[in-house]
Amino acid sequence: MLIVICGATASGKSGLALEIAQRLNSIIISADSRQIYREFDIGTAKPSLTEQQLVPHYQIDICEPTEILTLAEYQQQTQKIIENFSTDFPPLLVGGTGLYLDSITKGLKIPRVSPQPELRSQLSAIGQTQLHAWLSQVDSAAAQKIHLNDQFRTLRALEVFYVTGIPISAQQGENPPNYPILQIGLDCDVAALDQRIATRTNQMLEMGLVKEVDYLCHKYGADLPLLNTLGYSEIKQYLAGDLNLQQAIALTVTHTRQFAKRQRTWFRKNQKINWFDNTSPNLVAEVWQKVQEFANC
Repeated sequence: MLIVICGATASGKSGLALEIAQRLNSIIISADSRQIYREFDIGTAKPSLTEQQLVPHYQIDICEPTEILTLAEYQQQTQKIIENFSTDFPPLLVGGTGLYLDSITKGLKIPRVSPQPELRSQLSAIGQTQLHAWLSQVDSAAAQKIHLNDQFRTLRALEVFYVTGIPISAQQGENPPNYPILQIGLDCDVAALDQRIATRTNQMLEMGLVKEVDYLCHKYGADLPLLNTLGYSEIKQYLAGDLNLQQAIALTVTHTRQFAKRQRTWFRKNQKINWFDNTSPNLVAEVWQKVQEFANC
């Protein structure tokens, strides 16, 4: 069995998961594409060391910031953790990275092809129009699904074809796991979520986000790709003198709200998610009742 807790950023997933995991005497597996990296702590809202001592956490701090963990690698590692978990209660898969969650709950078939920087660089120089035309020739099924202007997915499809000789469309699909899964989603009205995002952004500043970004810039260089992600990019601009602190905070809040909107759209497509209002004063009790029904079925 597996319990999933998902939702937009700042929706309270980690806090709820901690409560449920302690009641179950279970573990938490992170489904967050940035919490896998060491030293990126405050800006990713990574569980504190105290929280990690209360409940064993997996898929956190498993990569150096200079490394790349592919979706296929994340899936393989996480599937192994779930299979090896031997207590009487289901582990909790918790996060807001939709592809990470889908890779497990849907059993996505993912081509085992790591990124090929040199090949991508060579292909990128050709131009998106020509790249998409090439893709139409070698994998018409993929070309029909990928928008003409979507360079990222076009490059990935060509990359997989040139490395394996097999169209990416022939290597994709789903193979859902044979164990039962309870999917819990946290949501609230937009105004409430916007306020939670603003509050959490200010909390991150109070916890030392500026100092964290400054340290990471000096250690790894300001051009580190991870430093161009949400929360880090805006503070990096402040440190470079391109924004004042209030502008950086406001921009972080705006970008986070936009990101949360995309997350909500993604999760709303999943009809298997049981939704709960994260502003409910009885949230833990309501979710706990659902978990007990699931665990005893």
